[in-house]
Amino acid sequence: MNKVTFPNTNGLDITLAGLINFPENFDENGAYPAIVVSHPGGGVKEQTAGTYAKKLAEHGFVAIAYDASYQGESTGQPRQLENPHVRTEDISAVIDYLTTLNYVDNERIGAMGICAGAGYTANAAINDRRIKAVGTVSMVNIGQMFRNGWDNNVKDSDAIPYIEAGSGARTSDASGAEIATMPMAPLNEEDAPNEELRQAWEYYHTDRAAYCTAPGFATARSLNQIITYDAFFKSEAFLTQPLLMVVGSDAGSKWMSDDLMERAASSDKQMHIVNGANHMSLYDGESDIAEALSVLTPFFARTL
Repeated sequence: MNKVTFPNTNGLDITLAGLINFPENFDENGAYPAIVVSHPGGGVKEQTAGTYAKKLAEHGFVAIAYDASYQGESTGQPRQLENPHVRTEDISAVIDYLTTLNYVDNERIGAMGICAGAGYTANAAINDRRIKAVGTVSMVNIGQMFRNGWDNNVKDSDAIPYIEAGSGARTSDASGAEIATMPMAPLNEEDAPNEELRQAWEYYHTDRAAYCTAPGFATARSLNQIITYDAFFKSEAFLTQPLLMVVGSDAGSKWMSDDLMERAASSDKQMHIVNGANHMSLYDGESDIAEALSVLTPFFARTL
């Protein structure tokens, strides 16, 4: 595994930081399939994205986990901006970097993500035909989640106050006040509305998986972009690449994977349900990750 930095080619004057994982007996004169692994909203490359990248490399892929712009060890101001359009473009910027590496076969590049990173991956594949195959784990369409709720029980129109809050945060930020923030997962255990999101708090804020570059919040101004974002926009026309979605049977977020399963144009699309798993157990549950990889690795081997 190598730690790398490279320029974000989207004109943002940002340097992205990543961890490249190599297969056993790696030969830099070879030509390998590569997979970009995108972390959840509020996460960093050293957490679940890094876990999946490492294990994919053990199965013969060059796999890179990276920090989103404005987050982790990547640069950019304001810190912890969660702009979904930028996060989608980050994936293409990582692919730009991969295409400069002699040992990456440019015709065999895939992408996967976890949680919001999976939704961003789907959107990147709609826009970037260099992505030849798409894998998702516990996928979240971050726009749907913020405007419709974890359980899809909120109407779009009821999310208007969040757009107003984002607008107000931008005004406050512009005045020179301290940057307004919002939690990406519960910041305190008592704030969690259910067990699944209590586990999100546990993952990000306890020894379970807390990491120094993942504070667990985002800029409140991000709401302006998040609420109106649809990671699956035009998937019924343009998401034609092979698609594999892995989701827990007990995941409150499963409805978003169901939505993409219905909407995606791909003729090669499938969903693998991990019985008994919830959204968070696919982040770091040993047996659940093993089952996810038992379908992801042959999928990528077949399609890349």
